[in-house]
Amino acid sequence: MKVAVSASGKDLDTPIDPRFGRCAYFLIIDTEDMSFEAFDNESVALSGGAGIQASQFVASKGAKVVLTGNVGPNAVRTLEAAGVKVIVGQSGTVRQAIKDYKDGKLKSTDQANVADHYGMGGGMSRGGGMGRGMGCGGGMGRGMGRGMDIGEGDEGQDLKRLKDQASELRKQVESIETAIKNLEKK
Repeated sequence: MKVAVSASGKDLDTPIDPRFGRCAYFLIIDTEDMSFEAFDNESVALSGGAGIQASQFVASKGAKVVLTGNVGPNAVRTLEAAGVKVIVGQSGTVRQAIKDYKDGKLKSTDQANVADHYGMGGGMSRGGGMGRGMGCGGGMGRGMGRGMDIGEGDEGQDLKRLKDQASELRKQVESIETAIKNLEKK
């Protein structure tokens, strides 16, 4: 079976890129023999629709499952329509995520775990731009940053969104630190 993984590099030991639609690369892996192909994500710089385009791309490559950190509602709907299962919340290396999938430790979802346009960057609507670039592309500078995106509306939803973003940033830092340690060993 073919599995698509959002990746920050082009090999199985690279960290998972937590962004689906705006990840640096997609690895399409055959879980039977662990052969894989690496593809640049051509949707990374789109001003909108990156999740939909990325979803269509991985489906066109025959993937039946996507492993990623985060996925938005448009991407979930597009993947679901294409018959592709989605597994979110992944971090660490691509190889470990595939192993966990093959061992039956991961469960798919039909729900987005981030809002539309997550991963595009931006600033706070109340002033004081808070976008931070997260260059996770192995020195490639492909990080898109994340804005705080606090608008007028339900404060409970704003609080949940901020907590989710903080959690995701912690995962990204862990992934980056793992990649640094792996590179220092070489």
